[in-house]
Amino acid sequence: MERERQGGWVYIMADRYRGTIYVGVTSHLAARIHQHRSGTGSDFCTRYGLVRLVWAERGDDIADCIAHEKRIKRWHRHWKFDLIERGNPDWRDLFDSLV
Repeated sequence: MERERQGGWVYIMADRYRGTIYVGVTSHLAARIHQHRSGTGSDFCTRYGLVRLVWAERGDDIADCIAHEKRIKRWHRHWKFDLIERGNPDWRDLFDSLV
């Protein structure tokens, strides 16, 4: 029950502008991105070289974040691109702004 009250993050990793993307969810964004960059975060990110954090959104309830991640994963690819480009039109790496 306590875990559901914790907040979380839904995030998108990419290898380049409009390239391969990965949608994920975590309770600790900086640590999770560090895992992706070091090759221990996910096999998918490691295989495709996804080290650029291009979008992230904070939520107050981890269960809501998980549901949002699942919704975004079902979206069409260009909808995900639109989501990223509303806040990050140049697909800059946002990791440095976190730490």
